[in-house]
Amino acid sequence: MKLWLFDILACPICKYFPLKLFIFSYENQEDLFEKYIHSYNEKKMEFHRKEQIPEIIKGEKEKIKDNIVIKETPIEEYSDKIISSIEELNYVIDKTSYKTSKQCLDLLKGTVKEKIQNFREKSENKNIEELLPELNLINKIKIEIEIESGLLFCNECNRWYPIIDSIPRMLPDEYREKDEELQFLINNEKLLDKEFLSKDLKPFKLN
Repeated sequence: MKLWLFDILACPICKYFPLKLFIFSYENQEDLFEKYIHSYNEKKMEFHRKEQIPEIIKGEKEKIKDNIVIKETPIEEYSDKIISSIEELNYVIDKTSYKTSKQCLDLLKGTVKEKIQNFREKSENKNIEELLPELNLINKIKIEIEIESGLLFCNECNRWYPIIDSIPRMLPDEYREKDEELQFLINNEKLLDKEFLSKDLKPFKLN
């Protein structure tokens, strides 16, 4: 499951949004996250220009699009959408053994978000190229990173949905595989705290 998908997922039963996402493992190797951080910290603008993320459409009113905001959008609206996408990461809990993946998420929620907000609030002399390292980073995290195993949780109805082999399983209760999904919960029990496991989880929970 790609992280961009989490931006739009709601509980299929009660329609609550946003969900909470627990990440147990990635398909990607940890050194990819290290590469992202290195590229961001170096801030070599020529490298980021070659990435062509985002695509800047020149005209009477400059517009932008990328892999997250796929429609050509004015700068102010585009900035708001990107900030909103970053804020979805507040509901992501990285339970993997990777240190650099957590550093990437913290970087996005902190420094990157702050820089985009400051750019958004500027009244004049806006040049979107100032944000190329930030926009490149969030696009890579949201689009290239693949969650192999994890769990989606709805705070409204207490339903949980496993992510198995990169696929979120979000079927109605009557179509869910109880034995398989309970075994999934058992296998990942150590990655979930007692508070979570003590909830009245639906459609089934550990005894």
